[in-house]
Amino acid sequence: MEISCAFATASSTPAHVRLAESLGYERAWLYESPAVVTDVWMVLSRCAEQTTRIGIGPGVLVPSLRHPMVNASAIAELVEQAPGRVAVAVGAGFTGRLALGERPMRWQHVADYIRCLRTLLAGETAEWRGAKLRMMQLPGFGAPRPIDVPILVAADGPKGRRVAAELGDGLFSVAPPVADGATGGNWRAQLVFGTVLDEGEEVTSPRAVGAVAAAAVLHYHAIYQRSGAAAVDALPGGHAWRTALDAQPAGESHLAIHLVEPGPRVPLDRLVTCRDAIGLTGTAAQVAGAATRYAATGVTELVYQPSGPHIERELRAFAGAVGIVPRR
Repeated sequence: MEISCAFATASSTPAHVRLAESLGYERAWLYESPAVVTDVWMVLSRCAEQTTRIGIGPGVLVPSLRHPMVNASAIAELVEQAPGRVAVAVGAGFTGRLALGERPMRWQHVADYIRCLRTLLAGETAEWRGAKLRMMQLPGFGAPRPIDVPILVAADGPKGRRVAAELGDGLFSVAPPVADGATGGNWRAQLVFGTVLDEGEEVTSPRAVGAVAAAAVLHYHAIYQRSGAAAVDALPGGHAWRTALDAQPAGESHLAIHLVEPGPRVPLDRLVTCRDAIGLTGTAAQVAGAATRYAATGVTELVYQPSGPHIERELRAFAGAVGIVPRR
């Protein structure tokens, strides 16, 4: 199983990707969520210039945010900058759309987008919204066609997994793996969160809380969106979190639901008592054991997202826990 990393795209991300490369991580995935993070393609270009080995790519693109030709052109330029290192993941949108006040896309629309994107990258004529399209860039304006990059489909539910099986080179998941055969090829990337505890450290320590707070709130957010008020109220501190969210002005709850601070009446040390919310958090041995269990389910790429104020520390600690060997 390969060990990769993911980042909430920031101006500091190229330095973190450079560190990840030196530590031996296989690939760095960067988020696209323009209301929450900075532009994914601009930062990926900087990552390409500052690294030589590590794989890079957007994880995940949200089709509604960009015309397929825009993403095809961006992919072509990134492939030119980092040949053999680019992979792309496409999904229906979670924070990328919800932070704009929109629901995730219908999977049929995502499938149509992927078909169009693949056709464009092949150098062929595609059709999008009734118009014929073809990449017409001359030499020197991105990698020449055909452009062969793997495209993963980010999905957890059955509809998305069927799209992955039909159109994807692999599956990019956040929810625990499901062995139902609809994987989109042999590439199964699994996004995980958490922090490696120092010796004798508790999960409620200020450092650990800072490292998992974003993941914990994301978990509550996902439960609320997918399962409703009763489900999130059953979580530790969930009722107070939801009450604070529901108190937002009408039509503005989506502007608060993505924030790391979930509300003044919900201390983060209560959120992290929910084990499902804090991911792969534990001692180095516990994290290593959890990684091994993921491999046993068929996951081929474990994608760790460090968060909090000390990203460098999180990358180093996770690499040490799972036994990544830096490449020479």
